[in-house]
Amino acid sequence: MEIDWVLAGKVIWALCLATWAVIRWVPNRRARKVKIAKTTRTPSERLAMVLSSLGLGVIPAIWVFTGEPSALDHATNPVLVIIGLVIFLASLRLFRITHKALGAMWSHSLDLRENHKLVTQGIYERVRHPMYSAFWLWAVAQPFLLSNWIAGFSGILGFGALFFMRLGQEERMMEERFGQDYRDYCARTKRIIPSIW
Repeated sequence: MEIDWVLAGKVIWALCLATWAVIRWVPNRRARKVKIAKTTRTPSERLAMVLSSLGLGVIPAIWVFTGEPSALDHATNPVLVIIGLVIFLASLRLFRITHKALGAMWSHSLDLRENHKLVTQGIYERVRHPMYSAFWLWAVAQPFLLSNWIAGFSGILGFGALFFMRLGQEERMMEERFGQDYRDYCARTKRIIPSIW
């Protein structure tokens, strides 16, 4: 029996997306129990969230479940799909580790919780934004799994928009809250790639 690698890529993507939702469900419930002390949900922050959701979820899901726009489909092979699977699994593992390290301090937006603590243990000893690292891995996995130019690369564009629109704002918010502790933390860590950037 010959494997349909286009379908395999779609199924893997959908299962990984569902796994991500499960990983995020418990931390989301826990975080809601801790009140938000300060939020920075500007119009640009909301736009960035929409663009990221479109690129990592909505646009690929349209192609996965409807096959459109089929005019932009391209050939795939088992090597590409397996590479995509390995990268997405690394992304999911990093999501899990990051959520565990953050605990109730996690938020999907630019929020500070009551009695917010600067998390510098676990994965945060190596990088300041491992959640963004995980999303970048997801965005990079997507074109390997989805054999459609739009569905595949929409994640890189969508999440890239969120990353570059939000990163500076998030770091300013953390520096305002934690001052020299955060500046010292920045001096000894990289943003998303350990020892590189």
